Amino acid sequence: MIWIYYLIGGIFILLGLAVHRLKWYFLIAGYNTMPKEKKANVDTEGLGRLMGIYSYVNGGAFLLTGLLYACGLKPGPAPAILLLLVSNIYLLIKAPKYDGNIYDQEGKLRQRAGKKSAFSAAFAAATLIFVAVLMFFFSRPTKVTFLEEGLQIHGLYGELYSWESIDEARLMEELPAIERRTNGSAVGSHLKGHFRTKELGPVKMFVDAQKPPFIYLEADGRVVIFNMKSAPETRETFREILKHIE
Repeated sequence: MIWIYYLIGGIFILLGLAVHRLKWYFLIAGYNTMPKEKKANVDTEGLGRLMGIYSYVNGGAFLLTGLLYACGLKPGPAPAILLLLVSNIYLLIKAPKYDGNIYDQEGKLRQRAGKKSAFSAAFAAATLIFVAVLMFFFSRPTKVTFLEEGLQIHGLYGELYSWESIDEARLMEELPAIERRTNGSAVGSHLKGHFRTKELGPVKMFVDAQKPPFIYLEADGRVVIFNMKSAPETRETFREILKHIE
């Protein structure tokens, strides 16, 4: 898994060097398809510098993530991906400034270019807000409710587990090894949804992987693992579950 971060980081760094230092401007999307007369109006040096900084920053973020994993830490891909998203939006807004076909020498929008630029900025802002909202909800602590008929786990992927259906309940200090995410989210240490594990096979999780212990439930042959926002709350929730099923 670590090699993926090194690979992505290395690709970004090499692309940055190619565009910024080697001046391979044909690698810049959009510029390489422009007619010659329009290419003459582009500040390729400034645009190449911008692309280089963009590539170095993102490449460094992925390399740092890989290094942290190698040191035993587990930051997850979320910080590097969020930085990539924000920098993409910044690039989308900033890059047109170097295009003389859109902005004149005084930095003012040319006629008919304003609507296109405004649309790009609005789209970038909407994308950032949408992703931020998703990350907020996916990183929320697990919420459960004890009902007369069973245990209700709230939120996306949540469901009601009747007391009669729960065949086993126990505390785990470590999560099973995750082979892949089949249908869920992984925002930092927050895992929600369906995952395939090495030891247990398909498992539904609602966990903060950095806050053991974890509650293991087997209900109707299906496994769900979850924890609360703190270890004491997780243990108290487990004790409450035992009262209902014993």
